[in-house]
Amino acid sequence: MPVNKTPILYMIDTSAFQGKTAAYYTLGCKLNFSETSTFGKMLQELGVRTAQKGERADICLINTCSVTEVADKKCRQQIHRMVRENPSAFVVVTGCYAQLEADEVAKIDGVSLVLGSDEKANLIQFLSDAWTGARDGSVSSRESGSAFFRKKTKDIKSFAPSCSRGNRTRYFLKVQDGCDYFCTYCTIPYARGFSRNPTIASLVAQAEEAVSEGGKEIVLTGVNIGDFGKTTGEHFINLVKALDGVEGIRRYRISSLEPDLLSDELISYCAQSRAFMPHFHIPLQSGSDTVLKLMHRHYDRQLFADKIHRIKELMPDAFIGVDVMVGCRGETPECFEETYEFLKALDVTQLHVFPYSERPGTSALNIPYVVSEKDKKLRSKRLLDLSDEKTIAFYQHHIGLEAEVLFEKSTRGRAMHGFTRNYIRVELSPKEADPAMDNQLVNVRLGELTADKQSLKAILL
Repeated sequence: MPVNKTPILYMIDTSAFQGKTAAYYTLGCKLNFSETSTFGKMLQELGVRTAQKGERADICLINTCSVTEVADKKCRQQIHRMVRENPSAFVVVTGCYAQLEADEVAKIDGVSLVLGSDEKANLIQFLSDAWTGARDGSVSSRESGSAFFRKKTKDIKSFAPSCSRGNRTRYFLKVQDGCDYFCTYCTIPYARGFSRNPTIASLVAQAEEAVSEGGKEIVLTGVNIGDFGKTTGEHFINLVKALDGVEGIRRYRISSLEPDLLSDELISYCAQSRAFMPHFHIPLQSGSDTVLKLMHRHYDRQLFADKIHRIKELMPDAFIGVDVMVGCRGETPECFEETYEFLKALDVTQLHVFPYSERPGTSALNIPYVVSEKDKKLRSKRLLDLSDEKTIAFYQHHIGLEAEVLFEKSTRGRAMHGFTRNYIRVELSPKEADPAMDNQLVNVRLGELTADKQSLKAILL
């Protein structure tokens, strides 16, 4: 039977890891990617090799998401697929879905171990214990059934450091975890726990280590990054200033920042910063004040508009991405039209549009007005079309200009690509691409839109 126990640290048997292979799969956000990359790096240091495509792995790690019902379904599908493709593997499931539905995940045939949000910080220890039998309830094979270890939300207190790039060029530095906001539609606080963070000094040290490994760009990740400091009494603006002083890191990007936590001081600092890029991602969720109140968001549309105007005033070429939720409970046709017209008039670059999904246990279920699935799809399409218009216009405005691009290694059969300081995606033709350009800053002239209108063509100077 599955068990739920408090983790106890033991000595790690490193010999148990030698010569094993591992396969990884990440669902969801950049924070999950950062954590998975760090787990992979830790296992590699213990002698575990990443399994090649088509090769059966000894260990499978699935880092899950649970932001929507669709995400839950994808998690289950991926777990089943990895079990099927790696029939003898020790399968570990962690992440938000594992925290919220640990008992259900533990029942999936082939799953060996389920770790909640607090326990995943000790992933290596749990693996070692499972293979040596050092922990009650642990298992050594999929046939034995699975164990799960999960604390209640109020008891999630650990912080698992993470600064890794996996197989990418950019590093992802986890600066914060958890959330205290409890928006009515969201389960993240229940999955991740309350807001917590490490010290500025420890994060600077991780950035310096990335420099020693050749890193040039770092993306700051977290659940509610602007809330940084709850644990240590520090402030996000001070973290930004400290990281800006790390020599060798040429670029920083802030993955997402709540509008009420995006201070004018931070905007002003980024505008004159050495390394923080003119690139912001700000969740709006709705352009209707009525809906924002139903969501229990911490701002109104006027505050959001003021932040956008302030950014564009100081950084006219800044790329601004915006999260928008459509079809949430209470979003009448009139409320949606308010959102559409608000975003149409706003000088933003791209919309990340996602339909509302009913989440068990959330207070949004008490809101009476329900939007049909058909209307959700229609509203999503309208906003996605608006997003395309805005992004293409932003790209076209930069055609013919010179820009500095950090190139990333290309995957087989695809053009080499990179990003400008303000996050314009550019592609380099195969004839001009050189593998040695990976992780190099190169000056180019921005050419015409690519056929799919997702990038600009790069012309080497």
